[in-house]
Amino acid sequence: MNVEVLSKLEQERVKLKEEPLKKDHKERAVNRSSAQWVIQVTYLITTVDLSCLFMQIGIVPYLATNLGLDAVGFGYLQTVFGVLQLLGGPIFGRFADRFGTRAALILSYMSESLCFLLLSVSTSIPLLFLSRVPSIFMHGLPGAQMVITDLTTPAERGDALGKLGLCFGAGIIVGSSLGGTLATTFGIYFPCYVALSGCLVCALMVFIFIPAQTKPQEKGNTAQEGVSQSSSVFNLKEIIHLMKLPGVMDVFLIKVFSGLPTGVFLMMFSIISIDFFGLEAAQSGYLMSYFGILQMVVQGLVIGRLTSRYAERTLLILSVIVLSGVGIGMALMTNVFHYCIIVAPMVFSLSTLGIITDIILTKSVPASDTGTMLGISSSVAPLTRTIGPTIGGFLYRRFGISSFGYLQLMVNALLLLYLLKKKIPQKEEKVQ
Repeated sequence: MNVEVLSKLEQERVKLKEEPLKKDHKERAVNRSSAQWVIQVTYLITTVDLSCLFMQIGIVPYLATNLGLDAVGFGYLQTVFGVLQLLGGPIFGRFADRFGTRAALILSYMSESLCFLLLSVSTSIPLLFLSRVPSIFMHGLPGAQMVITDLTTPAERGDALGKLGLCFGAGIIVGSSLGGTLATTFGIYFPCYVALSGCLVCALMVFIFIPAQTKPQEKGNTAQEGVSQSSSVFNLKEIIHLMKLPGVMDVFLIKVFSGLPTGVFLMMFSIISIDFFGLEAAQSGYLMSYFGILQMVVQGLVIGRLTSRYAERTLLILSVIVLSGVGIGMALMTNVFHYCIIVAPMVFSLSTLGIITDIILTKSVPASDTGTMLGISSSVAPLTRTIGPTIGGFLYRRFGISSFGYLQLMVNALLLLYLLKKKIPQKEEKVQ
């Protein structure tokens, strides 16, 4: 009798132990399903946002010309935009870590709305420059990267971040074509009204569908998260501290220098397409669409498979080698057909390198600081936009188009030697 009672008590004890485990497993499954839903919504919101962004990017040069702004003045306008984005990236990242990614995305879309509103009433050059000021907090794509980084494991992150390339490509194609059509049919300011409405819709969707806090809450990170949450958004010491963590500065500099020559070339492409290739406006638009489609294919279909099979270091070295080859191609190209061939490996290497470096950087810092790290990483493109026109103009006028290829080859050959000499990342592993 006692044996039977003890046996029943043991069964009850085991059952009581298993029930919380089953409940925890069920909650994790629900949370995972919820995370996937949030990620899908983030893709949709990002596509709408990028379409609005490219819609207004296409009309700003024409608006500036109509207001009497010459090429030098337009260069200043672009420089102002680049500097503001450069300064705002780390601040935006700190804001996301401090107040949550939902609040940061709403700030981004509301700033973008204000930018489009000011652009729609820009009847003078001072107003046009004023419309660039809210762009300091316009960081929709880095904000989407923060959501995905928070809601995915390192094994899933490469594929999930790569699919943002589909959003980017769709934004280029839809935004550029729609902006031109609306401007031609309804006037130069009409795309600003449409983009303004689209950004307000994005802000509303973020408020409804994105959780207030997307970061994983782990007991082991409580102390660290507490430190980060108590830090000021404008705490420069915290940003410098992150850059001093092992391996972070090395990867960040590789990200900056490897893509700089191509970025400088692309900043000058509007002039090169007219002066060197002899393209008309419509043909340049087709070339941009081709670029966007390639980016969609590479980031949406190729990178996810690569990151699941190869180590981060291998993909970094591959990207740098391909960029060196692109440099040789750029130095030898003589017509637009050559450029169309070169663009494919260029997009592949830049996309792979950008995603891999972001993965390494977010894995190198505590989970509480991934937003800040992505904000710092997003400053690379504005940095190129700021210094690119000056460097590009000097190289093109002094040495011709081949100089961009030689610069590309030289920089990436040196980076390849550096990667081979110094093990980066310090711990080699597959992304998955």
